Amino acid sequence: MKATRVFYDRMEYADGAIVEMVIWLVPQPVEGSAHRLKYSLFYGRPGQRLVGYDNERGKGDHKHFTDREEPYPFTTPEALVSDFLADVKKMRGDS
Repeated sequence: MKATRVFYDRMEYADGAIVEMVIWLVPQPVEGSAHRLKYSLFYGRPGQRLVGYDNERGKGDHKHFTDREEPYPFTTPEALVSDFLADVKKMRGDS
C-alpha cells in the first residue's frame, strides 16, 4: 500500500494569511505516532508559521503555536481539524 491523500483543503484570507491542511493514510504509523495518518496543518504567511499541527517522524503528534511546540493528544482526524481551526481562530482574534 502506498500513501493515499485522504484530505486536503486550502484557504487564503484577505490579509494574505493561508490555511493549508493535508492528511495522508500511510501503510505504517509514522515513528512516534500510534495511528496510520500523516498530517500537516499550517496557518501563517509565506515563510512564517503561526499555527501548525503535524506528526513529523520521531516527534510524533505535536503542535506549534508561534515559537512554542507541545505534544498534541491525537484522537480522530475530525478532532484534529477542529482543534487546529480553533487555534487559528484564536490566533486571528476571532474567538
